[in-house]
Amino acid sequence: MLISQILDERGKLAVVVRDGSEACILKGAGSTYELVREAIGKGQSLAECIRGHELGKAVDLEKLAEEKRLLLPITHPDAAHLHLTGTGLTHLGSAATRDAMHAKTGTGEEDANVSDSMKMFRMGLEGGRPEGGRVGVQPEWFYKGNGACAVAPGGDLVSPGFCEDGGEEPEIAGIYFIADDATPFRVGFALANEFSDHVMERRNYLYLAHSKLRPASFGPELLVGSLPESVNGTSRILRDGKVLWEKPFLSGEANMSHTLANLEHHHFKYGVFRQPGDIHVHMFGTATLSFADGISCRDGDEVEISAPGFGVPLKNRLTFQPAETAATQVKVL
Repeated sequence: MLISQILDERGKLAVVVRDGSEACILKGAGSTYELVREAIGKGQSLAECIRGHELGKAVDLEKLAEEKRLLLPITHPDAAHLHLTGTGLTHLGSAATRDAMHAKTGTGEEDANVSDSMKMFRMGLEGGRPEGGRVGVQPEWFYKGNGACAVAPGGDLVSPGFCEDGGEEPEIAGIYFIADDATPFRVGFALANEFSDHVMERRNYLYLAHSKLRPASFGPELLVGSLPESVNGTSRILRDGKVLWEKPFLSGEANMSHTLANLEHHHFKYGVFRQPGDIHVHMFGTATLSFADGISCRDGDEVEISAPGFGVPLKNRLTFQPAETAATQVKVL
């Protein structure tokens, strides 16, 4: 089952459900956010709650995508209470890409000429898949921003004027809602473009936090239920309407060095991320990005991320603001 949010013919938000091939408007649901609260309040799964609603008219999501009427599959009434976060070095093969970007470090004989990225990846291989409910090694973690940084499918991912680069990262994101008793509920999964500044990150790995403070997009559709063991997607960059770069990407636990449960624990173990009513969009990482293949994205490039079972592809245009030279001024009260 897939759910999404659209602008209907009157320009009003509507929830859409695709349970099979046909997508239909869900009656009596003001938003995905309200639907999730309803399901938790009734003690139902989200799928059960959805099936308790009537279906309305069918819609063509591909056509709506062309008309820029697809919205993020879930939003919060207050953008400050939607959190964009992620983990890196979680996928088999991801270390090779990162290791090539970062200078080698190490002082001991055993760790000589081994980058911190490779050390982190090895830690995940050795301890990222604990069994029996035990806690595994914590992954690399980063913060991207709040709902103000969340860009709807079809929208522009904007690199600020101080950026050194802007490139796509095709990922799967987990979508979560925090209940009134502070329990995190996983709503589902969505395609995501975790837009980052790889040139800044490569300059010094301690700039990773800066490089991640960029907009991101996810959706258009949200997969309700379990994530497939293996997700086989495709990431493409189009320039002037022609494919510039295309490559498959893999996700799902069969292709990861950490279990989802371990990644979720190490995010939600922090009380600040268990505030009632909040939404979390947590991106699980990737081993595939065009930057690793020598691609430098330009203003106007289009990124398309797709995967079987996730519905309409996620498409966004990349734009770059003019370079900034003046310092940001702070006034004294």
